[in-house]
Amino acid sequence: MTSGARERQASGKAVVGVLSDTHGLLRPEAVAALASVDLIVHAGDIGSAAILDKLRTIAPVVAVRGNNDRDAWAASVPEIATTEIAGIRLYVIHDLKALRGNPVDLGVDVVISGHSHRPSVERRPGLLLLNPGSAGPRRFSLPIAIARLSLGTAGPRAEIVELDIAAGPARRQRGAGRRGLDGARVHGAVSPRGGVR
Repeated sequence: MTSGARERQASGKAVVGVLSDTHGLLRPEAVAALASVDLIVHAGDIGSAAILDKLRTIAPVVAVRGNNDRDAWAASVPEIATTEIAGIRLYVIHDLKALRGNPVDLGVDVVISGHSHRPSVERRPGLLLLNPGSAGPRRFSLPIAIARLSLGTAGPRAEIVELDIAAGPARRQRGAGRRGLDGARVHGAVSPRGGVR
């Protein structure tokens, strides 16, 4: 754990690195973008146990099995996972369409999913929905991306980080390239400040 991560945790804050749909490809740009996070969440379609092993060298990992994770190594990976960090309860599922019931009723603050390869952040009453997009092979013209979830007293805030695979390290999306779940262009942080309670 880095000294920055220790300081954040001591103050009741945390940064969660979120990725999905690596399909066996863990890009060095994704590894660099996840440096210094307190926790990594992989929302499925991992591709191999080696991906999880590499991620565990960066930070503790919470992962779920995706529809393409069918080999023997994936049998021990759950389809749904919940965890709490910095007082925020996370619910992780690969395909959001498989979500049953209202997660708010379970005390969930953030639902993390993958599957679509489309990065998105949506705020609903009492809930933040986050899909980091795909950090693995490019699908159509969709971006290669991860997300950073900042947790603290103001509640959860999510930022999509598009990986610049041609130039190396990750770059944060700027206004024109950022879109919310409904496709509307947004400026500044992808999710507005403020709690979800």
